[in-house]
Amino acid sequence: MYDAGKIIIGLIIFLAFATFPFYSNMGKAVAKPDPKLNTPVIQQMKVKQCVESKKFMRAKHMQLLINWRNAALRRGERLYKGSDGRITEISLQNQCLRCHSNKRNFCDECHNYVAVNPYCWDCHFYAPKEANNEH
Repeated sequence: MYDAGKIIIGLIIFLAFATFPFYSNMGKAVAKPDPKLNTPVIQQMKVKQCVESKKFMRAKHMQLLINWRNAALRRGERLYKGSDGRITEISLQNQCLRCHSNKRNFCDECHNYVAVNPYCWDCHFYAPKEANNEH
């Protein structure tokens, strides 16, 4: 037991490094996202319904957008038949952003919460139609 002091110091240093992420983030919890659905287009809709159900879109919207990209760019398909049978145009900018025109208060709410950086905007240009109304 000649090295007991060194072992104890080593354990203390190890525990300090191992628990540092927990202590450094303590009290920094981010509020649950609350995406805003109050855009002019959505407000004018009699039936507020997306191309798929709310449950589906929350869980699988990125997979839907990837499938749309592959269908439109690789197979030339421009129409999507939803699970309810409705046919809509395959287009992020003309379909999704028509209703969800406030990217900062809709898309970014959840994406920032889960710390993801979607690559949609690598190809798509986001020009907010409500830029003058967002304050």
